[in-house]
Amino acid sequence: MSTQPKTFLTPQEYLEIERKAEYKSEYYAGEMFAMAGAQEPHNVIAINALAVLHSQFRGRPCRVYGSDLRVRVSQTGLYTYPDISAVCGQPRLEDDHLDTLLNPNLIIEVLSPSTEAYDRGRKFQQYRTIPSLMQYVLIASDHVYVDVYTRDQEGRWILTSAWKPEDIVELGSVECTMRVADLYDKTSLLESIA
Repeated sequence: MSTQPKTFLTPQEYLEIERKAEYKSEYYAGEMFAMAGAQEPHNVIAINALAVLHSQFRGRPCRVYGSDLRVRVSQTGLYTYPDISAVCGQPRLEDDHLDTLLNPNLIIEVLSPSTEAYDRGRKFQQYRTIPSLMQYVLIASDHVYVDVYTRDQEGRWILTSAWKPEDIVELGSVECTMRVADLYDKTSLLESIA
C-alpha cells in the first residue's frame, strides 16, 4: 500500500492540463479520470444521432455538439464529455476557451458495456442537477434499445423506452424526433431483430 498522499487538482488546474492533453479525461472531486475509446457500433450510433439532430436544427436557434465539447455540472463539479449534447437558445460556455458547455437541454450517451452502470447511475445523478437539462437519452450499442428520461414540470424524471425499428423517440426538450431505425442505421444490430 502506498503512503504517498494523493494530489488533488483544482478545476482550473484540471482545465489547464486537459486543454494541452492528447486524450480526454473527466474530472471529479479533484481527480482526473482517463476516458477509454469506443467500439465501432458506439461511434456509428453517436454519429447517426448527431446527424438526425443536426438536420432538424437547421434554421432553428439550436445547436448539437459531439463528444469533443466538455460539459460542466456546476452543482457537483463534474467535467465530462457526453457523446452528444444539445442546447436550444443561447449556449452558455464556461470561459473564453469556448470548450465547456454549462446549459445543455439534452444529453445523449451511447452505452458501452464498460460504462453502462456509470452512465445510468452516478453520472445521471449528477446530470440531474443541471437546471437546464430536460432530457437524458441512453442508447444501447450492443442491442437495439433506447431509454429516454424526461424531466416533468414537478422535476420528476419519467422513463420511456423504444426498441422497435419503427418506434419514434420524442425529444420535446429540443423539439425533435428520432426513429430507432435511423439511430441504428449501418450497424448489424437491426438485422438481429428483423
